Amino acid sequence: MIEVLHDIERWHRAGHRVALARVVETAGSAPRIPGATMAVNDEGEVAGSVSGGCIEGAVLEEALAVLAGDRGQGLLTFGYADDAAFEVGVTCGGTIKIFVAPIHASDELGVALFHGLADALRGGSPIALATLVEGSPTGARLLVPPDRQPMGSLGHPDLDRAAARDALGQLAAGGTTVRRYGQRGEARGAAVTVFLEAFTPPPRMVISGAVDFTAALARAAKLLGFHVTVCDARPAFATAARFPMADEVVVDWPDRYLTSIADHLGPRDAVCVLTHDHKFDVPAIVTACRTAVGYLGAMGSRRTHEQRIERLREAGLQDRDIERLHAPIGLDLGARTPEETAIAICAEIIALRTGRPGGRLRDGDGPIHG
Repeated sequence: MIEVLHDIERWHRAGHRVALARVVETAGSAPRIPGATMAVNDEGEVAGSVSGGCIEGAVLEEALAVLAGDRGQGLLTFGYADDAAFEVGVTCGGTIKIFVAPIHASDELGVALFHGLADALRGGSPIALATLVEGSPTGARLLVPPDRQPMGSLGHPDLDRAAARDALGQLAAGGTTVRRYGQRGEARGAAVTVFLEAFTPPPRMVISGAVDFTAALARAAKLLGFHVTVCDARPAFATAARFPMADEVVVDWPDRYLTSIADHLGPRDAVCVLTHDHKFDVPAIVTACRTAVGYLGAMGSRRTHEQRIERLREAGLQDRDIERLHAPIGLDLGARTPEETAIAICAEIIALRTGRPGGRLRDGDGPIHG
């Protein structure tokens, strides 16, 4: 969503009508995940993507029809297309549901909701958006911040309360999903379908050690959307000039810095210890193990790691703590250069997050998208 905000605002200032298409649900293999967004203006200009190409043209036509008043807002469903029939469809074999709705500049509540969402996204504040995509009133929205009263309505106060509660749950989990309710928010009902979209701040990656591999990893992590912090106690090495791609460079002992942010580290975050120097590594790893960080990796050879494990046990870590440590860091890609190693580390982070083994796709027989 944040990728298309600027274009939507620019189009509105120029007097254009705008429609928004969002992926709300997928089944099987699908090219984009729920939350993927494409904006279209009344002259056919496009920002963002909902499929990576295979159904973009059809979604564009539907969005223009909505803007012209030829069809109402609502769900589009695309399944597998037979290539021989030249049909529009999801060529990878899955199913994707896309909700298309206009954003009218004359709709005061809609514009207020949009600006509230835009302000939160630009400020890095967590926020959730609930949209009624099936049922009545279709297109109704409820903006749910974690620390204030919701804005908008889905049509009934009880439904608003149920959806806001579940939206906050999705916000805590960092996920996006659909929920079905009764007209008044009954959990066992199916009169309405609500798309719960959680917008969370970017995950954090803390890289311990201002070494030659750090710059490559920081660049790769930024591509994945991480907020990157480089931390090293040596001021001659930990400089913004050496790591301009990092969001922040901290001159401090990594264990002390990790202690200061311990309460803010969660399952979406990563700590990568790259110094392979025991006086830096061991305190940083011990501290990271006391947090809820989702990925903890450490660089070094197998022999270095064997020596490290002895020191970690001497420092009080138990086997269950040491099992959390990915070391030697990264997937076995045969990486040697800093850039190759950065890709191997990021690949391991993705595999851990998705619960996949990280093997070659050609050697598997299940769906490539979990």
